[in-house]
Amino acid sequence: METRVVAGNVTEIQADAVVVNLLEGMERPDGAAAAVDKVLDGAISSLISRGEARGKFEEISVVHTFGKLPARIVAVVGLGKREDLDVDKIRRMTGQFCRALRKLNCRRVATIVHGSGVGGIGLEASAEAVTEGAVLGLYRFTKYKRPDYDDIEEMLIVAKEREEVATIEPAVRKAKTVALATNLARDMVNEPANYMTPSRMAEIAMELAGKYDLKFKVFDREDMETMGMGALLGVARGSNQPPKLITLTYKGDEHSEQGLGFLGKGITFDSGGISIKPSEGMEDMKADMAGAAAVMTALVAIGQLKPKINVTGIIPATENLPSGTALKPGDILKAMNGKTIEVISTDAEGRLILADALSYAVKQGLSPLIDLATLTGACRVALGLLYSGAFGNDQNLVDKVLKAAQRTGERMWQMPMPEEYKEHIKSDVADIKNTGDRYGGAISAALFLAEFVDNTPWVHLDIAGPRLSTKESGYMVKGATGFGVRTLVELALNEASSREAI
Repeated sequence: METRVVAGNVTEIQADAVVVNLLEGMERPDGAAAAVDKVLDGAISSLISRGEARGKFEEISVVHTFGKLPARIVAVVGLGKREDLDVDKIRRMTGQFCRALRKLNCRRVATIVHGSGVGGIGLEASAEAVTEGAVLGLYRFTKYKRPDYDDIEEMLIVAKEREEVATIEPAVRKAKTVALATNLARDMVNEPANYMTPSRMAEIAMELAGKYDLKFKVFDREDMETMGMGALLGVARGSNQPPKLITLTYKGDEHSEQGLGFLGKGITFDSGGISIKPSEGMEDMKADMAGAAAVMTALVAIGQLKPKINVTGIIPATENLPSGTALKPGDILKAMNGKTIEVISTDAEGRLILADALSYAVKQGLSPLIDLATLTGACRVALGLLYSGAFGNDQNLVDKVLKAAQRTGERMWQMPMPEEYKEHIKSDVADIKNTGDRYGGAISAALFLAEFVDNTPWVHLDIAGPRLSTKESGYMVKGATGFGVRTLVELALNEASSREAI
């Protein structure tokens, strides 16, 4: 979909549909809605008086113009209560009305910059939210299935004044870049595991590196053996697919050797291994590389936005399958940093591959470190399907991540890491074991990962809940969500800005 910013009056824009808005509780339209209402001889006012348009959040009322406007239809969308409106609600309602208009065969849609000026929401923030909401909300994975409706081909964001165009355009470009990167992550996660193998992930990383001026490197089984990555290799033993350790690096600050480290769990299919999962819902385990996809595509967005900072993405990729050579409960592995691990459950494999990836990141001197992983069902039980759990060893870094997440609308909740819970991962025969008891499973998993970061500032994001959506809602669609991409990009931009200000 092409996105353009134009200046003008929405009553004069040539489009299939024009979108205006209404706040809940308003007795008459104002702003752009009032201008449209006047041309339509009070059609919107009539909807309000009859209670058909109440301004409820995400409510959509369609008015046919019958030639009174260049646009075929007008969509009046509800913003909800003035005091409740925020940037993420603008994203959500934009995704909602875009899908509704697609079903009405609209190919060219013009929209005002919704919510600008309400509750302190700035013009740029609103334009960014409208753009993200449209690009994310219209996403479909159509590689293997013909879509029911043709896509919206062009979105016109209409500014009131010509001077506003220069203000809005950079925000729109940034939003589109980040949203398209998120959609690329969704594509990768939605791919079936027979196509999205570790080798294919490495190929995609190499292609993206060439396209966006990133440095690419991949380590194969022999390299991992040389580096002593016994935990990652142990998980890979059950699969015929060769494991890969993929790195992508963006160099935005040539005068610094420092760099952020983003790590993503890349289990391209997780059967549970010998500790096999129930068959029901196992098809969703192709999404166990959602963290890896988020890291990879965040680097794509960062490579285009070009902040003055260095960022390296590290992706340990393998399948976790049962076979005659597979890892067994009771086996002991040795990670890259020398720590031995007793394997209690082969279905707690994500923390094993991240143990070696984190050890590698520390050895490379990357700091701070952020890992994203579909790590535990326990986190889904604790926080549901909308929130990621955030764990960390540095409160300042945790606060930065949570601030970036709030800015992007990705929901995260800080979880505790009490010292007492280290008892859960104490082993009788090795330095640590890979699972504790059934209580506090997400916490014991985070404490396990903490054993491999030394004193490096680090945040772990358990994204098992929000990695997939079971329904269409706002700018979310069924399937992969691309969770984490926007937070990682925002964090990198914020870090670059704060370092430049010093």
